[in-house]
Amino acid sequence: MENRWQDLTPDASSDTPLYLQLASRLAKAVHAGNWAAGEALPSERTLSERVGVSRITARKAIALLVEQGLIRRVRGAGSFITPRVEDPLSRLTGFTRKMEQRGFLPDSIWLDRGVRAANRDETVQLGLSPGAAVASLRRLRRADGIVMAVEQSTLPVAVVPDPLAIGASLYRYLEERGTSVVRALQHFRAVNAGVETARLMGVAPRAALLVITRIGYSADQRAIELTDTYCRDDYYDFVAELHR
Repeated sequence: MENRWQDLTPDASSDTPLYLQLASRLAKAVHAGNWAAGEALPSERTLSERVGVSRITARKAIALLVEQGLIRRVRGAGSFITPRVEDPLSRLTGFTRKMEQRGFLPDSIWLDRGVRAANRDETVQLGLSPGAAVASLRRLRRADGIVMAVEQSTLPVAVVPDPLAIGASLYRYLEERGTSVVRALQHFRAVNAGVETARLMGVAPRAALLVITRIGYSADQRAIELTDTYCRDDYYDFVAELHR
């Protein structure tokens, strides 16, 4: 535990400003796992005393990392390490499993789930008959209690006959029913948060968001899932590995 403090101590003989050194060392420590996602940072006073810098230096270092999205401030509670998700674009994994694999505690808050008639876009994307019934699911996706995304999913009622039966994971529910999503096409676009979405995600109206539209296919190549996920760009990193 003490080592992580020693690793943060800036080099007073360096030409690099102390606050930049401290911010850089703290960022490296977070990426190395020395500070866990969601963990509370010590106060500016404690941080300055432990690493041997002024409170102004500690304040400037934390402010820089807040600006970069690595740290978030909660009014009345302090500063916390921001959970971040590196999402490989070549791997199909549900949100719940993805968060568990990265050591986060995932959960969902249901906003709405039920059965209704498919709209025109859903009819086309899922290859349904006009007016066909679909299961409609809308929820907040959270990691360690922090809202990471707002998700709207639509599936044929033949695949999800009872939306209320879905537990923590839609993909696990589908696997248990023998109708897994085995491949998917994803499209990405940038949008500005509307008033309701901003409120749900705790961001300012018109804040930049990334929307992922996914069409998931079953083993028999049927389109069985249409999902729009509104992601906070300060919590998500998408990674693509390219080969020549």
